[in-house]
Amino acid sequence: MAVNTSPDAPMPVGQVSRLIGGWIDRLGAVWVEGQITQLSRRPGAGVVFLTLRDPSHDVSLSVTCYRAVFDRVADVVSEGARVVVHAKPEWYAPRGQLSLRAAEIRPVGVGELLARLEQLKKSLAAEGLFAAERKRALPFLPQLIGLVCGRASAAERDVLENARHRWPAVRFEVRNVPVQGVHAVPSVIEAVQELDAHPEVDVVIVARGGGSVEDLLPFSDEQLVRTVAACRTPVVSAIGHEPDTPLLDLVADLRASTPTDAAKRVVPDVGEELTRVRHLRERALRCVTAHLDREERGLAAARARPCMERPQRMVDERAEQVDALAARSRRTLGHLLDRADSELSHTLARVVALSPAATLRRGYAVLQHADGSVVRAAAEVTPEEELRARVAEGEFTVRPVAVPPAVTPRP
Repeated sequence: MAVNTSPDAPMPVGQVSRLIGGWIDRLGAVWVEGQITQLSRRPGAGVVFLTLRDPSHDVSLSVTCYRAVFDRVADVVSEGARVVVHAKPEWYAPRGQLSLRAAEIRPVGVGELLARLEQLKKSLAAEGLFAAERKRALPFLPQLIGLVCGRASAAERDVLENARHRWPAVRFEVRNVPVQGVHAVPSVIEAVQELDAHPEVDVVIVARGGGSVEDLLPFSDEQLVRTVAACRTPVVSAIGHEPDTPLLDLVADLRASTPTDAAKRVVPDVGEELTRVRHLRERALRCVTAHLDREERGLAAARARPCMERPQRMVDERAEQVDALAARSRRTLGHLLDRADSELSHTLARVVALSPAATLRRGYAVLQHADGSVVRAAAEVTPEEELRARVAEGEFTVRPVAVPPAVTPRP
């Protein structure tokens, strides 16, 4: 229940502490899972003190238990072990401290851990965090590589030495963090986020050497997996050896079997690239040379053709053809003109033979009235009418003496 207080009516510290204790007592006993970070077993003391920490979050709780409770698991539980504790929250009013009073401690076995990891794996896979289409390709030659690893570890040495052996100019941005224990998960998450935000980092490598299942548990943490899935920079997982498969391997853009393999997969080998460039240059030279040889042969074949060897020969042949065609045209035109001349002569002869002038030259005359019209019948002429008679060599005037009667044609 809410407590009514005011500046004029404050509540004493003791009363507040007692109220908090009462509220905590209502929680009752709970089962709590965590990792033991501190363990204090004083000789002769009847109480054991330990600190239980959540590896995924920066949260710890103090736990106390009777020695008899702890002695039952003392052989299998030590600092760094994961345990499940059945405890009741307690509030120590004089000091204002919260702790858990453990009545039972159970170590989390490897089988149980693997079962939980499998369940988490299925859950994350259902969300699509391990889908192949989400994975990004690594840059061919990263300018700056981010490396998350343990301080002065073999993994760091393997990555740096192998990468610089393959490409001496490669640069690294190294973040040394705890790679096992209670501080591993938040430290690795912070380092990955920092390198992902770095504007010059092209790829991030998370590397760790081999170890037991418990040692590699931080790299299967859900928060770390989600952090890597949210990265914009490609992430390479190089955890443990080939048989080790933490969940980080599944969400990373590339899984390397070992830290050495990560260096080989991320950094190209300068010797191999120079060899590849040399082979490509040789191949390009062969292609160009073959193309030039083929074109030279084609040019030589073209120049060897008669029309190219003696270009004027084609003109001469065409000139002969032109002369032959011109002569044929002249002959044809001459024949046509001769035929037309002959036909014209015959036509002229016929025209001359049939012309009125020829008739007049045979002794005939043409009579015309004074107006120039031709006299075609005797009835057209009147007595004493002056007519003009036209003959072959001129004309003269005549006058009829008598006009004969009109002749009526027989029916």
